[in-house]
Amino acid sequence: MDQYLEVFIKVVEKENFSKAAEELHMTQPAVSQYIRTLEESIGTRLLERSNKYVRLNKAGEIVYHHAKEIVALYTKMQSLVEDLTNNASGPLAIGASYTFGEYILPHIMARLQEQYPLIYPSIKIHNTKEIIELVNSHQLDIGIIEGQFHEKTLNSEVVSEDQMVIVAPPHHRLLGKTVRLSDLEEETWILRETGSGTREASENLFRMYNFNPKKVMEFGSTQLIKESVEAGLGISLVSRWAIGKELKNEYLGVLNVEELPFKRNFAIITHSTYQTKSLKTFIETLRQYMADHEQ
Repeated sequence: MDQYLEVFIKVVEKENFSKAAEELHMTQPAVSQYIRTLEESIGTRLLERSNKYVRLNKAGEIVYHHAKEIVALYTKMQSLVEDLTNNASGPLAIGASYTFGEYILPHIMARLQEQYPLIYPSIKIHNTKEIIELVNSHQLDIGIIEGQFHEKTLNSEVVSEDQMVIVAPPHHRLLGKTVRLSDLEEETWILRETGSGTREASENLFRMYNFNPKKVMEFGSTQLIKESVEAGLGISLVSRWAIGKELKNEYLGVLNVEELPFKRNFAIITHSTYQTKSLKTFIETLRQYMADHEQ
């Protein structure tokens, strides 16, 4: 049944039988037969078909959601069985929030691939809220997130502290001076979107010091925020991990604010205590990298 679900998932995601068949290295009639057999076993149609599109109906939405979980669990089961006799190898689905995923994870992956070339990772980068949801639904083997974690159905472990600082354009009038957070009330603050770990850190900082910026702009990526600050659009609270190159090249400056640096946690989250050798190896590599690069 897992192969029927995999074919179904591919048709849904490609929205086309021919494209799904090409990617699966199957003929289109074979793909169509797989879908018909699956629909017969479920007892209802799952897809609405026309000459231009293939779309999920209500029943199809239910099956698609659970099919993703079933296929992920089946893959994990296979990996656990293979681990009984083999070395760390096989697929590993990793998710990370933006700061960790964009500025730290690539270096960990380079170390992992050098030492364990038989591990085949796939990586998804989303905000913290989305990463938690993907781990919860078994679509990721592990997630690395920023900030507070309250989900009781998942296992979590803090792996490092992250220092948050306020960055400003390179010629900002307050650079080189010691200021208080209250002195920055009139500044334009550029913040990440709701659901982001960096946004949560900003809100925690503001709440801690009863601070209410008068003007806030919301952007969807750290890179966009850095470019905007450099251009003089405003200031922002960001991770020190994210600004190494900008500080070295003097594209940004760090304001000396009495209440800072503000610290938050990086944590790993997993769905089960049963971990494949690949996952255990990745976690060990991650821990060692973070220990070697403590801020």
